[in-house]
Amino acid sequence: MKWSDVEGYDYVLPKELIRRTGVEPRDEARLFVYDTKSNTVTLDIFQNLVEYLPANSLMVLNDTRVLPARLWLRKVTGGKIEVFVLMNQFEDEARIPVLVDRKVVIGQKLFFPNGEAFEVIDQEEGIFFVKVLGVASLHELLATYGETPVPHYLEDTEAKESELRTRYQTIFAKSDTPNRASVAAPTASLHFTERVFESLKQKDIRQTRLTLDVGLGTFAPLTETAFENKKLHKEYVEVSKDTAHDINTAKQENRAVIAVGTTVTRTVEALTKTGEIQAYSGSVDIFIYPPYQFQTVDILLTNFHLPKTSLMLLVDAFLQHKESKRDILSLYEEAIRNDFAFYSFGDSMLIK
Repeated sequence: MKWSDVEGYDYVLPKELIRRTGVEPRDEARLFVYDTKSNTVTLDIFQNLVEYLPANSLMVLNDTRVLPARLWLRKVTGGKIEVFVLMNQFEDEARIPVLVDRKVVIGQKLFFPNGEAFEVIDQEEGIFFVKVLGVASLHELLATYGETPVPHYLEDTEAKESELRTRYQTIFAKSDTPNRASVAAPTASLHFTERVFESLKQKDIRQTRLTLDVGLGTFAPLTETAFENKKLHKEYVEVSKDTAHDINTAKQENRAVIAVGTTVTRTVEALTKTGEIQAYSGSVDIFIYPPYQFQTVDILLTNFHLPKTSLMLLVDAFLQHKESKRDILSLYEEAIRNDFAFYSFGDSMLIK
């Protein structure tokens, strides 16, 4: 596949199929099930997910946490400025990476409503770096003044900030985020409830968790350079020894590995070497597009993605790997005909 082929991953989505807020309860979102062996589609709701999964399989989830990383601050002149804190790249309070929507210069101060401020201290390749002037920590300032960084196509949502902080978050997200965090949710996991987890337990479908801190790169347009280098944006991941052991044991015992979302898929495929996964903390930049031979993932649970994105290419690569008789556009067309909701708060798709 080459860069020009991305144009073939376009489709027309009626605006009414972009859901503006999450379904409640979460597990009443719809579920589109495609069985690649029988070439059949089943339409259901997420609450019944367990019915389509093999017993004794292993489900891998991303437990990253989304922080309210969008800020509206003021310049000395009183002008308003949007500051987006790149929490997925955060390492040190003394050097906080941000994006801004207005011109700033080194040494400039950007003020919070309480009088504390960011000071711009450096710039590298379009990213500015700031430090906090005052006694509050970055996490305290975000908790008080930050907004949930929903994608721009959801900025007209009627949901209040207090609702978004809960709803644009998985129910199992890590509570402690001393360093990096996500600036976008692993949306395939937003549908899970305790009721669903209990049903999985009854069928002896075990869980294991890893962390991939999602950045804005997940929404970035694909470039010719990405295809030339066969690499995407870097994302920070953490896979513990226990998680690596769980996945390797499942593969050794011929139990299906279910990846919840493209973030999990990219992580486990990037870290699989000679048939096994190693514990790891660091960056991955794997770019999965057709054709690709998946080494670890047997079943994929995902959402419906934006046109011409790396996420669509990954899902189509998985379909080809499973020797599917239908491609992703064919499945998306059927989902649209059946009024499935797309994107971050949209419905769910299971490919097995």
